Amino acid sequence: MELLATALSALFLVFLPMELYRRFKKAQHTRASWLEMLASISPVIPPLLTGTLVLFFISTLFAGAVALQPWQISTTPLTAIAAIILVDFLYYIDHCCGHRIRVYLAVSHSVHHSSNQYDQTTGLRISFVDGFLSPWFYLPAILVGFDPLLIGACLGLILAYQQWIHTETIGKLPWLDPWLNTPSNHRVHHGSNAQYLDKNYGAILMIWDQLFGTYQPEKEKVVYGLTQALNSQNPIKVHLHEAILLWRALKQAPNWRHRWDLLVRVPGWSEQDSTKEIQ
Repeated sequence: MELLATALSALFLVFLPMELYRRFKKAQHTRASWLEMLASISPVIPPLLTGTLVLFFISTLFAGAVALQPWQISTTPLTAIAAIILVDFLYYIDHCCGHRIRVYLAVSHSVHHSSNQYDQTTGLRISFVDGFLSPWFYLPAILVGFDPLLIGACLGLILAYQQWIHTETIGKLPWLDPWLNTPSNHRVHHGSNAQYLDKNYGAILMIWDQLFGTYQPEKEKVVYGLTQALNSQNPIKVHLHEAILLWRALKQAPNWRHRWDLLVRVPGWSEQDSTKEIQ
């Protein structure tokens, strides 16, 4: 499983040159596009610097879950497949929360969606905060008895899988798009178009999106980025753009109930929306 994850990650070295060549042929290389790619690479630095701390945190968290296991599930080829499917489902839940809970989006996941272009470097836009938030969602897999090392390997595999799908070089794959996360499906996920918002959360499988009504095939041209565009290649702004917007909204909130709603409700929620719900 680790070998497969490494191989998937290495596809970065294949697809990035292909994308650079495609842009060269279309005369799409500009100073802004190069700066955008550098801005996408810059978020990798904090996770590298905090990697040891994140690993210690995850190890401690998973060890605590192991102590609560009522039984242990032996690792076999069949249970490994079951674990991958379960982790894929838990990733779907984690990913939904990363989009639908504003504070989670603001302090972590918005970093990944802040670029206005889409290529292999976009897959590198990750927040170091995610290493402290995301692991909580995978505790159920350990609590039902799976080996934490297996769950960690499964998580590594599905994260590695998602690197290659950050590309415009590959078009639609009609036989795979409805069932697997493909470049076309993930382009939709990165779109700020109204019909593309909050769609295609799956990691490897699109089954969960099909089941829960969040699947959307690629139709109109994708407009990449956040709904409130970043428009900056500043690494600090890449990480803090949404967090700053949330902070400003919290300071302007009339009371603590309103602040709580701003934190836990969907991005874009307003008090008027709450009034409509009551009516």
